[in-house]
Amino acid sequence: MATTTYQGKATAKERSVSAHSLRSDSAYQEYTLLRITFTVAPIAFGIDKFFNGMVDWEKYLAPWINRLMPGTGHSFMLFVGIVEITAGLVVALKPRYGAYLVAAWLAGIVVNLLTYSGYYDIALRDFGLLLGALTLGRLAMKYDSAPLRLRR
Repeated sequence: MATTTYQGKATAKERSVSAHSLRSDSAYQEYTLLRITFTVAPIAFGIDKFFNGMVDWEKYLAPWINRLMPGTGHSFMLFVGIVEITAGLVVALKPRYGAYLVAAWLAGIVVNLLTYSGYYDIALRDFGLLLGALTLGRLAMKYDSAPLRLRR
């Protein structure tokens, strides 16, 4: 209904009905929750890479990746923080692309954790998050194209 209503000139009543039906659509609500989650979480974790307030992030870096990267593990984690903040911002602005960026980043994290013994539980959790990001990407294919005025 949302896409057909805005193809021509829509009346104020039609716009109101379309916006209401979109907000009450359970799939749209799921899209919104996932969008918020994959905006806030990467930004929060990215910022924490600079402060290590939640955890010492370097302990999760597999030694073979640390050897491949120039600089120290700490400098690599700062780079990781910048990537995560950027990914969260892309999800906020354009979730149909940002969701796949986050999914790809999570896939890299899963590979890192699976190759570093002792963190399989976290790898499984991040795999679940990866599936959530892919779900957001699929939902964004439908809802990210809705006009901004409709999403209010």
